[in-house]
Amino acid sequence: MCGIVGYIGKRDVAPLLLEGLQRLEYRGYDSAGIVITSPKAAGLKMVKAKGRVRDLEARIPKRFAGTTGIAHTRWATHGAPSDINSHPHLDPENKVAVVHNGIVDNAAELRAKLEADGVVFASETDTEVITHLIARSQAEKLEEKVREALKVVEGTYGIAVMHADFNDRIVVARNGSPVVLGIGEKEMFVASDVAALISHTRQVVTLDDGEMATLKADDFRTYTTSGTRTTATPETVEWEAASYDMGGHDTYMHKEISEQSDAVDRVLRGRIDEKFSTVHLGGLNLDAREARGIRRVKILGCGTSYHAGMIGASLIEGLARIPADAEPASEFRYRNPVVDPDTLYIAVSQSGETYDVLAAVQELKRKGARVLGVVNVVGSAIAREADGGVYVHAGPEVCVVSTKCFTNTVVAFGLLALHLGRIRDLSVSDGKRIIEGLRKLPAQISEILEGEAEIKKLAEEYAGAKSMMFIGRVRGYPVALEASLKLKEISYIHAEAYPASELKHGPLALIEPALPTVAIVPDDELLEKNRAALEEIKARSGRILAVAHREQEKADHTIVVPKNENELDPILMGIPLQLFAYHTALAMGRDIDKPRNLAKSVTVE
Repeated sequence: MCGIVGYIGKRDVAPLLLEGLQRLEYRGYDSAGIVITSPKAAGLKMVKAKGRVRDLEARIPKRFAGTTGIAHTRWATHGAPSDINSHPHLDPENKVAVVHNGIVDNAAELRAKLEADGVVFASETDTEVITHLIARSQAEKLEEKVREALKVVEGTYGIAVMHADFNDRIVVARNGSPVVLGIGEKEMFVASDVAALISHTRQVVTLDDGEMATLKADDFRTYTTSGTRTTATPETVEWEAASYDMGGHDTYMHKEISEQSDAVDRVLRGRIDEKFSTVHLGGLNLDAREARGIRRVKILGCGTSYHAGMIGASLIEGLARIPADAEPASEFRYRNPVVDPDTLYIAVSQSGETYDVLAAVQELKRKGARVLGVVNVVGSAIAREADGGVYVHAGPEVCVVSTKCFTNTVVAFGLLALHLGRIRDLSVSDGKRIIEGLRKLPAQISEILEGEAEIKKLAEEYAGAKSMMFIGRVRGYPVALEASLKLKEISYIHAEAYPASELKHGPLALIEPALPTVAIVPDDELLEKNRAALEEIKARSGRILAVAHREQEKADHTIVVPKNENELDPILMGIPLQLFAYHTALAMGRDIDKPRNLAKSVTVE
C-alpha cells in the first residue's frame, strides 16, 4: 500500500525521487523518507519525516546531492507514524538501506533471534528486520546478501535495497507487492506504481512474484530469488503523464467523477458487435462451448470492487441466466470453499494487485479453477495470474476512493453478461436492447454531471448529519452499499446500507428526524415496493433523499436521473451519490483525495 520510487543514473536524484513520491502519495501518506548516494560518495545520506511528502521536502538540506537513491511514502502497519518508523531503514553502520511494501509475517520471530544475537532495533517496523538480515550476511555480492535474507522472510514484499559498498546498483525484489522497473537512456527507475515513472519513461518491466532485479545506470537484469536468470521484455505503458495531473480540478476525485462519460465510452469502444447483437471480448480465452458449460459464476472483490461485483452478478444472472453471486475475497480465501470445476470465478480489482483478491486467485488456480480477471491495470498481478479477463480502461485513478473505475467495472460486467447471454438464451431483440442502453450511458452520465450544482446544495444541507441510512432493493442494494461506503470514506459520517425490504426487520428502530435516509428508487418492477419503504420511513418522521427516475412524493428531496434499461439503471444511479459524498466532505473541510487511515491499493492483509 505504500509507495516506493528509486533512480540510478546521472541526474540529481533528490528532485526526481520527491516528484515520484508526490505521484505515489495516494498509496500512503503518514510519513516519508529518502536515501541517496553517488559513485564518488563515502556513504549513504538519509532524511525522514513524519507527515506528508511536503514535510519531507522541507527537511532536505540544500546540499543533498547524489545520482542514486530510493524513497518511500508510508501507510503504517507495524509501528505508529513517526520519523523513526519511516522508511528507508538503515543498519547501525549506515551501509544498508531498505524500503519495503508489504508485511513480514514472521517479523516477531526474526526480531527475537536478531536481538538474541545482540542486534539493537531502532524502530517498531517489520521492515527493519530485512535491513539487519542483509547487513549481517557474509555473502560477497549485494544480490546474494538480499537473496540470503529473503530465504528466511515469510510474507509479502516489494523491496528496494542500496548498499554503501555497492553504490553502482539498486537491488529490488517482489513477492505479492508490485515492483515496476522503468527503462531509460543510461538511467533506470524503479517504483511500486507506473505513476512515479510515467514522466520519465513509458518503457517498463513488471516483476513477477519470486523475481529480483539489479539496476545499474546503463543496464538491468532480472532473475529469480534462487538465482536463475529470467527474460524481461519492456512493455510500453498506454497512459500519458497528463493522465496523472489534476487537469484544472481542485481534487483528483472531482476530476475522476467528471471523466466518467469518456471513461465509459472507452470501455465500450470497439467491443460492440451489431451483426449478432453481442460484444467482442477477445481477452476472455473462453470459447462458446466452454461458456455454455458454466453452471455458476462466483465474483470476488474487496470494498468498491465487491460492490461492483454484486451488480455484475445481478447482470449475469439476469441476462445470461447463470446462477451468480459475489463475495468479499478476504472472506472467501479463509473459509475453505468448495471449488467446483463447473464454476467460473471472476476476480475484480482496480489495481490488479489487491492482496486478498490475488491470494484468492492463487488458491483457486492451485485447485484447478478457471479464473477471469476484471481489472484496470494492464500487466498487473491478477491480470497475469488469471486465465483471461476484461480490462475496464478507466484510465489512471489517483484519488484513494474509486469512482470512475467502479462505474467502468460495472459496465464491463454488463458487456460480459451480454456476451454470455447471447451465447446461451438471450434473444437478438434483448441483445439489441442492452446494446442501445449501453450506448446511451455516456450521454446520460454527462446529463447527471450537469446537475452538480443542485446536488451540491443538497449535500450542504445534509452535511450536518451524524449518521445516514442508505437503502435499495435488489438492483438498488449494491448502489446503496457503494454510496454508503463513499460517504463514510471521505466525509467520516457514519453510514449504513440495508436492503429496503429489511427495514421492518430491525433498522426501522433507528429512524428519527436526525437520521436521514438515502433511498434508491428506480422506475422498475419494484417501484411500488420501494415506495412502501418510503412510507414506513415517513410515518416515523424520517427525512428522505431519493435517487429516482421521477420526483418521489414521500421524499423530502429527489435527485432525478435519466432512465435506461432496468438492468443498467444501477450504473447511473450511483453517479449522483458520488457527487453527494464529494460535496458533503467538501462542506465539512475533509482532505478528500487522502482520507484518514486509508490508502489506494491494498497490497497487505
